[in-house]
Amino acid sequence: MTKIVGKSVTRLDAAAKVTGEALYPGDIDLPEQAHMKILFAGRPHAIIKSIDASQAESLPGVLAVFTAKDVPNNEYGLIMPDQPVLCGPGSNKPYAERVRWIGDQVAIVVAETEAIAAQARDLIKVDYEDLPVVTDMLAAMEPDAPLLHPDKGSNVILRYRVRKGDVEAAFAQSDVIVEGVYDTPMQEHAYLQPEAGLGYIDEEGRVTVIVGGQWTHEDQEQIAHALNLPLEQVRVIYPAIGGAFGGREDMSVQIVLAMAAWRLAERGINRPVKIIWTREESMFAHHKRHPYHIRTRWGADKTGKLLAAEVELYADAGGYAYTSTKVQGNATLMCTGPYEIPNVKVDSASIYTNNMVTGAFRGFGGPQGMFAAEQQMNKLAEKLGLDPVEIRRRNLIGEGSILSVGTPLPKGVSMGPVVEKCAGRMEELQNRQPAQKSHPAVKRGWGFACGFKNVGFSFGAPEQCMATVELRGNAEIEKAILYHAGAEVGQGAHTAFVQFAAETLGLPMEKVELVASDTATSGNSGSVSASRMTFMAGNAIKGACELALEKWQNEERPATATYQYRPPRTTPMDPETGKSEPNFAYGYVAEAVEVEVDTETGQVRLLNVICADDVGKAVNPQQVQGQIEGAVVQAAGYAVLENMIQRDGYLLTDKLSTYLIPTVLDIPENVESLILEYADPIGPYGARGMGEMPYLPLTPAITAAVHAATGVWFDEFPLTPERVLRGLGKI
Repeated sequence: MTKIVGKSVTRLDAAAKVTGEALYPGDIDLPEQAHMKILFAGRPHAIIKSIDASQAESLPGVLAVFTAKDVPNNEYGLIMPDQPVLCGPGSNKPYAERVRWIGDQVAIVVAETEAIAAQARDLIKVDYEDLPVVTDMLAAMEPDAPLLHPDKGSNVILRYRVRKGDVEAAFAQSDVIVEGVYDTPMQEHAYLQPEAGLGYIDEEGRVTVIVGGQWTHEDQEQIAHALNLPLEQVRVIYPAIGGAFGGREDMSVQIVLAMAAWRLAERGINRPVKIIWTREESMFAHHKRHPYHIRTRWGADKTGKLLAAEVELYADAGGYAYTSTKVQGNATLMCTGPYEIPNVKVDSASIYTNNMVTGAFRGFGGPQGMFAAEQQMNKLAEKLGLDPVEIRRRNLIGEGSILSVGTPLPKGVSMGPVVEKCAGRMEELQNRQPAQKSHPAVKRGWGFACGFKNVGFSFGAPEQCMATVELRGNAEIEKAILYHAGAEVGQGAHTAFVQFAAETLGLPMEKVELVASDTATSGNSGSVSASRMTFMAGNAIKGACELALEKWQNEERPATATYQYRPPRTTPMDPETGKSEPNFAYGYVAEAVEVEVDTETGQVRLLNVICADDVGKAVNPQQVQGQIEGAVVQAAGYAVLENMIQRDGYLLTDKLSTYLIPTVLDIPENVESLILEYADPIGPYGARGMGEMPYLPLTPAITAAVHAATGVWFDEFPLTPERVLRGLGKI
C-alpha cells in the first residue's frame, strides 16, 4: 500500500471550507435560541460599588440579566484562578468587585434578539469608583505601586533565575562585549472568526457549549470549576474554528455561555443561548502577545566564541496571569538563543498592569527572547568583522550541548544542518544576476537569524494525549473510527490524525472516520499549542491503532483500544539556579530575508524569505508549506506593520481599520520553504512539531537585513515608516 504519512493528501475539511458548507460557531443556529450580550468594564481599574439592572430586566424581550452574584464559584484561569468570571459585588471571592482592564466582563444579558440584548446591556447602570491606573510594567514593580490584586501583595506574578558558570569572570575575559536594550510590541491574533458560541442543555442533561477553542477538556474543567458542577455534567464541542494562534487558549465566552444556559434552565427556560462578539469586542476582550522589555549584555572572544550572556526580561501580563508564567519560562530559555554559552545569568519577571491582558500567541515567548538573542549575535558579528552565519557556526548547539538551564538537549539536535541549508540557499540567491537598478533612495540588504522551539508543554507541566480507535468488519477491517479531542484550528491537524491512523492500520484514508473535538466522545488530548499536537496525537493514535490491531488479530469484533501517550518527563526550574530539564523535544529553524528599504518614505518591503525547518517527518508536505508561509506572513505583520497603541489602559487601535494586518499587497514577494526531515527519535514516524518555528526568527532576520541596507540597528519594532525614518534621522 502507498505510504500515507509523508504524502500531500487533500485536507479533510478543504471542500467544506471552500464551498461554505463548514459551520463555524457563529454560523450555527438552534431552535428557539435566545441571544446574549456582555457588558464589559470599559475602564482599566476600578471598584464596582453597585450594579442596577432593573431597567434592563424590565425591557420587553429580556429573559435574564446575570451578574457576579449568579456565578457559583467566581474565578477562573488557565495557570492560576486569579480572574473573576463576572466582576462586581455579591461574589463568593474576595476582590472580585474590581475591574483590572477594559475587557473585564461585568454582566450578561439574555434576550429574544441580539438587538434587544444590546439595548438592555446599555440600560445597566454601574457605579464605579476609579482606582489609580498602572500601565508601566517597570513602575508596577515598585513597592509603592498600586496593587492590582491586593491579596497577592505584589504586582510581580513570578520571577525566574538562571545561573550557569561565572558571568562576571567571563566578561572580564571577553575581547568584545555588546549591550542592548530591546522592546518587543503587543500583537493581536486577528483570527478571521471573532469569538462566538452557543450554550444549551443537551439530551442527557449536560451543560453544553459549542465554541471555538484550543483544548476542549480544559474548557470543560474551567466551566465546571466556575459553576461548581461535576466534570461529567459539562460538555464542550468544537465545530469548525476560524483560526486561533494561541488566542483561543484562554476563556472568552465559554463560561458565560454555559452559565446562561444553566441558570435559564433552573428557571424553567430550556433554550439555547447564542453570542457573537463584534470585531471591536474581540480586539479589546481577548488577550494579546506579551510586550517584553529586555536588557542584555553578551561577551565573546576575538574568534567569535561566546563566553557570557546576561539578560533581564520583563513581561507585561496585563490585569491577569493567563499563561504569562509559561510564556515567561520559554522566553527565559530562548533569550540566549540556540547557542552553547558557558556562562549565563538570566532574571525574568511577569508583571500585572492595567493594560490589555496578554497570554498565548504563536511562539509563546520565543519571538521576544529570540529577537534579543539574534540582535546580539548579529551585532557581535559586525563588531568582530565576522560573517553572521560564521559566528553562529562557532557557537551553535549540537548533540550533547548543555543548555543555559544546566542540562543537555534531547537527542535529535539538527540546528547545524538547518543553518547550513538556509545559509547555502541564501548564498545562491545573493550570487544571482543583480536586480534591475531601482531608485537611488531604495536600499537592499540580507539578514539571517535562527532558533529553536520546544515541542510540548515545558518545565514540568503535566503532558499526555489520548486516542481511541475502533475497528469494524468481519474477515477484513471495513472501517476504523478514530476518536480524538484535538482541535482543528486551521493547521490541518485532523487530516494528519487520519493519515497517522491509516498509515498504522494499513488502510486507505477513506476507511478511517474521525470523531473529533467533543468531550463526550474523546479522552483528553491536551491543548493545540506548543507545536505539540502532531507529535503528541501522532504517538497516541499510533499506539491506539497498534493495540486495536492486536485485538483484531485475536478475533475481537469490533476491536476497540484506547492509548494514552506520555512523553519523557520535564522538570521545573530550580528557583535559585534555573536548573531543569525543560522540554522533551525541539524543532529547529533558520531564516534569511532580503529587504528593500525606501529611505525617503521609510517603507520596508520584504523581497525574499528563505525558511529552513526541520520537521522530522513532513506528515503532509503541502500542509507544512502552508504552515511555513502562514507563519512568515503573520511574523511579517509583527515585524513591520502591526502597531497596537494603548493610552492610560485604553486600546486606541480596536478596529482592523486602525490596527493594520498584512494584506496580499504586504506579504513577502517570495517565500521559499526548505522542508528538512531529520527524524526526531521519539516523534511519530520521526515527526516533530513545526507550527511555531517559522515565526520565531523572522523579525531579527528582518532587522538585520534593514541594518545591512541602511547601517542602522532597530532595537524595537514594528518597523513602521515613522519608526524607520526616525531611525534614519529623517524626522
